[in-house]
Amino acid sequence: MLLTRRSSLVALVGAGVASLAACAGAPQTAASSEAYQHDHSIGVLVMAHGGGAVWNAEVETMLAPLAKDYPLELAFGMAEAASLEGAVKKLEARGVDRIAIVRLFISGESFLDRTEQILGLAPGADPKPAPAAHDAHDAHAGHGAPAAAHADMGHDMALWRIETKSSFAISKEGLADAPEMGAVLVERARALSTDPKNESILILAHGPGDDAEDQRWLKMIDQRAEAVRRVAPFKAVRAETLREDWPEKRVVSEARIRAFVEAGSKDGGRVIVIPYRVAGFGPYAGVLKGLTYTADSKGLLPSTEVEHWVRRQVKELAIKGEFRKPQQA
Repeated sequence: MLLTRRSSLVALVGAGVASLAACAGAPQTAASSEAYQHDHSIGVLVMAHGGGAVWNAEVETMLAPLAKDYPLELAFGMAEAASLEGAVKKLEARGVDRIAIVRLFISGESFLDRTEQILGLAPGADPKPAPAAHDAHDAHAGHGAPAAAHADMGHDMALWRIETKSSFAISKEGLADAPEMGAVLVERARALSTDPKNESILILAHGPGDDAEDQRWLKMIDQRAEAVRRVAPFKAVRAETLREDWPEKRVVSEARIRAFVEAGSKDGGRVIVIPYRVAGFGPYAGVLKGLTYTADSKGLLPSTEVEHWVRRQVKELAIKGEFRKPQQA
């Protein structure tokens, strides 16, 4: 639910957004220069986890401007060989043999090794299955079907190497690293806040299973949260990970998250929950059931800042020119 904003907050946040690049440490690289010319010989393959039809449509809408400047394909899934092969073949059919891969995940660590193995840039993937087995897999998993249909049928984590002669450059930065996401958090806080001095902000992310990696997630997201701290005097701004897929760790995280919301909503206080997810509110309504909080259920999408981040990844990969051929099998 969107709430009426006080004029003082509008002025304060407006000033903050104007200076957000300095606040959030937005990169000032050659890749973001106006002088950069699109290299139309480079294709772009964006990898995204995928969800339902609405989730996928948000990603596709965000990427529409980029598709006007580059040959562009999407591969939904958790670095799935069939999805990646389908996207690569479509780009190759359009005359592309250099492909910039942007992984639209929160962490730059997510599925990086697996992606390199599938593309043949690193050892570890089995050869492509025999045609009969592969065709059966395609019919079952929806290979070549619309992305939404494929995502709805679940993830196929079979690890095999695709057949390709293209060369690839892969982005290493995740959305948790992205300075642009500070502006998204400011957008969300601005839409929901009425009285910052009486409000606490909870920025909530999925989180990984590995403890050390989880701490890296929290550190990076907390750096993005600095943009929110600098534009309004909120009582508290906290980043948390739910660690959704690891039940024992999730129990601990849920208790800590609920305690923060309970404390923040006492004595007339308000808690604003902002998901640090690509799209949607995830399982957070269930986690916060029975508690009082404010949210609009938006993830990092919709926001033009995410498209700006994808565009920056492509520019940097193109300028560096570090495209690699698959290794000999």
